[in-house]
Amino acid sequence: MDSGDVVITADIPLAARVVEKSGTAIGPRGELFDEGTVYSKLASRNLMDQLRSAGMETSGPSPLSQKDVQAFANLLDRTLTRKMRRQA
Repeated sequence: MDSGDVVITADIPLAARVVEKSGTAIGPRGELFDEGTVYSKLASRNLMDQLRSAGMETSGPSPLSQKDVQAFANLLDRTLTRKMRRQA
């Protein structure tokens, strides 16, 4: 993976690895994972995983909404435009 790569993922551990390698990780709901956000999301994910392992029932993510789709499209467009300008 190169620092200019863009990865689209809902997998928080993968997003953390992408950020560690200076890549850009985008969630399918239009969330940009960066050093300021990905580690807190990873900690929350790990906590929920431990709770589920202990038998606690947790709810999954809400269904993807049109607002989520639009936020994703907007973020992807901004990210790719910015990366293309840097290459020019």
